[in-house]
Amino acid sequence: MPYTSSLTDEEWELLEPLLPQVLPPKKKTRPSNWNKREILNGIFYQLKNGCNWQDLPKDLPPYSTVYWHYKQWPDTGSIEKLMNVLHGQVRELVKKKPSGRR
Repeated sequence: MPYTSSLTDEEWELLEPLLPQVLPPKKKTRPSNWNKREILNGIFYQLKNGCNWQDLPKDLPPYSTVYWHYKQWPDTGSIEKLMNVLHGQVRELVKKKPSGRR
């Protein structure tokens, strides 16, 4: 884990199985050189440090790739879907109804 903003293995184990459910379907393009964890680490690095996208460290995916995903996911509702799933899981862990409604 090179940066304090990077996902831990435990965090990634929680997120990875959820991503196919919440992310928009990938268009038929060439395979990516970067996996979703690396892209998320790039997004989290920028959000935590507030740097320009172009100033992302070179060991992270190219800023254009990271920024493209950063813009696509909220526009498709993916972030909200992911947060809803995680919220429901937390509620179940503490023995509450998943929806938060009575």
